[in-house]
Amino acid sequence: MTKALEGVRILDFTHVQSGPTCTQLLAWFGADVIKVERPGVGDITRGQLVDVPDADSLYFTMLNHNKRSITIDTKNPQARAFLRI
Repeated sequence: MTKALEGVRILDFTHVQSGPTCTQLLAWFGADVIKVERPGVGDITRGQLVDVPDADSLYFTMLNHNKRSITIDTKNPQARAFLRI
């Protein structure tokens, strides 16, 4: 049995709560969600409410599980060209 959004790829540039929650729902429905984060910084929620040292926060993992992540410097023209592929 396939999921409704199987074969659909979503680039997720959102952070904090509303956006990641929406893209998480898309992932549950089968979309391939790729979270795009800033190099060296990532999503700010990775470090919020950390309960296990040297691990992503539970808050981050709850909002972003079932996604893949990549860091891209969107200020770099070559990186922007990569996103257009």
